[in-house]
Amino acid sequence: MRHRKGYSKLNRNTNQRKALLKGLAISLFEHGRITTTVAKAKELRRYAERLITIAKQQTPNAHRVVFSRLQNKEITKKLLNEYGPTYKDRNGGYTRILKKGRRLGDGAEMAFIELVGYDPMQGQASEETAEA
Repeated sequence: MRHRKGYSKLNRNTNQRKALLKGLAISLFEHGRITTTVAKAKELRRYAERLITIAKQQTPNAHRVVFSRLQNKEITKKLLNEYGPTYKDRNGGYTRILKKGRRLGDGAEMAFIELVGYDPMQGQASEETAEA
């Protein structure tokens, strides 16, 4: 039975899973929208939304925590200076998963995961649509 299981293992050990989620989160915050499998997108949603919630605090400790999780200075600055203030009035729900279909090679379900307010024409999350 699957009662009270905290997360999906994604068929990886702990270090591989942490590295995978870190890499996916960096790509998501850099590009605003990425394509991945549905299972990875669901786990990434938990990881990314927690980072955005921490970044909304705008404190030195929040900066330390976000950097310790991502290990990327540019993305940490972008998260704290752009996405934190953009989502400060929003209580969760910072990402959206859109199912895309199946991958040709192995038939895995694919999905887009994007930040709410992402504008495909601009290539990044815009402040006007994030507040709606």
